[in-house]
Amino acid sequence: MGVVSATAAPPPRPRPPPGPVAMAARRRPVMAAAAAAEGRPWCGSIELSAICMYADCGILFSCSKIPVCTENTGTERSATKHILTEDLVRRRAEHNNCEIFSLEEISLHQQEIEKLEYLDKWCRDLKILYLQNNLIPKIENVGKLKKLEYLNVALNNIERIENLEGCEELKKLDLTANFIGELSSIESLKYNIHLKELFLVGNPCTEFEGYRQFVVATLHQLKCLDSKEIERSERIQALQNYPEVKQKIREQEQAYLLKRAREKEEAQRRNQETKDKKQKQMQSKLGYDNPDFSQNKENHQTEGDREEETWRTVDDDEEDRRFWEEPTPYTPESRLEAHRYIEEKRRAKDNIRESKKREKPLRTLVTAEGKVLNMNVPKLDFSLKDDEENNQIILDLAVYRYLDTSLLDVDVQPTYVRVLVKGKPFQLVLPEEVKPDSSSAKRSQTTGHLVVSMPKAKEIILAKQKVSTSIKHSACNTLQKKPGRSVQAEKLEVDPSKYSFPDVTKIIQEKEQIGQGPIRLQPVKITETKKSYVGFENNDDVPPLI
Repeated sequence: MGVVSATAAPPPRPRPPPGPVAMAARRRPVMAAAAAAEGRPWCGSIELSAICMYADCGILFSCSKIPVCTENTGTERSATKHILTEDLVRRRAEHNNCEIFSLEEISLHQQEIEKLEYLDKWCRDLKILYLQNNLIPKIENVGKLKKLEYLNVALNNIERIENLEGCEELKKLDLTANFIGELSSIESLKYNIHLKELFLVGNPCTEFEGYRQFVVATLHQLKCLDSKEIERSERIQALQNYPEVKQKIREQEQAYLLKRAREKEEAQRRNQETKDKKQKQMQSKLGYDNPDFSQNKENHQTEGDREEETWRTVDDDEEDRRFWEEPTPYTPESRLEAHRYIEEKRRAKDNIRESKKREKPLRTLVTAEGKVLNMNVPKLDFSLKDDEENNQIILDLAVYRYLDTSLLDVDVQPTYVRVLVKGKPFQLVLPEEVKPDSSSAKRSQTTGHLVVSMPKAKEIILAKQKVSTSIKHSACNTLQKKPGRSVQAEKLEVDPSKYSFPDVTKIIQEKEQIGQGPIRLQPVKITETKKSYVGFENNDDVPPLI
């Protein structure tokens, strides 16, 4: 792909309308080449995955308002002050066991950081530092990182390259999509003798005439600029034209600085107008609080809440449409303004959500009359068995198999049993009174079920089975013989008059049974009987039928 450059600054473009997900802060960017081909500036939020693509293609583009992404990847938010805290750094150093003194790489992107502090004191051994997509207006407090090799501060509000002279091992610097207009500030990078790669794509200085020649001639140690390798012939030509190019860059810098001064004044004026407008809106809203309105609100609270919510929704939609369609230049102030606006809307929604939250009433487990209620809030399968042999009641509760036992709380009372599963009550009234002190609860290691054994309060006396005298006599003889064992084996004498044993040899009678009993395997001789039929002729030449 070729290099697309704009000679003149594009006219102000309306803010892109917010999308369905977190408005414009989460929209993916459109391709810069397509935007340049259509003759319009590129709008939208730049994502980290797209930065390298633009740098590798060598595309130079100008952007409209780029709202910072306020969506964080998890819970690592640095409060509302948007400062770099030690707690945030430790949470982002999980790969190093949360130790920051020996940290070599850390990613602090999309944390809404507005100022760099303490990194050079906490993490002296840092080699790779990611700070893209924040609100950093100035490079500071990183000059003491002697081992730093790669610094990524893309998508911030940086306007000048400075305070990097102490980074002696710096090899790669990414300043993509910032607001650097003082191109002469790159002269401070002369002291970084190991710097090989520099990215300035998306900065106002890239639109200056002679931008690349000036950078190539100023930084002799540089090998690659905006992902394009610097050839030897290009460097020789840049050095030959360096005085003329330097003069042009100075003139364009002065014009840009004057333009920035006007943009700052305009931003201050806009901020003041916005504050006055909000103050008037608050006063107008307070005007609705008259006695008649309050009385109607008390009488029809539900209808009033619905109407107020609908009115707020319509008003917010109108305000959002007006804000995002208003023409605004692409400046650090407008980017910060968009971030403040999105943050304010998010805070307002959180406040409304918290106001709607009501504490859930406590569940009634026992009525005022003392009646115990049955309930199964965790919706678990269970079975209640009456073990008559052991005179106890067994409750089998199908608790989740991988649920930790510490999340279970069992309470056995004489008339009911209660089990809390992750705070959700399971309560069951028992058919009989039980002994709470003698009860036990066990957990199955295979199924995870909870088995509660509860002995009954009323003991049942079971009738003992009668034992025959002969068995008792033999048992007594056995007990008597146990103390002194005889050397010879003693045989048990049996009285044949009391016990009769069948004769095994006479089980089958000797009488011949025809057609009964098992099939005989031996062949049986069959006597041939000649039958005489009328008109039968015996011919020897005819073979038999069988």
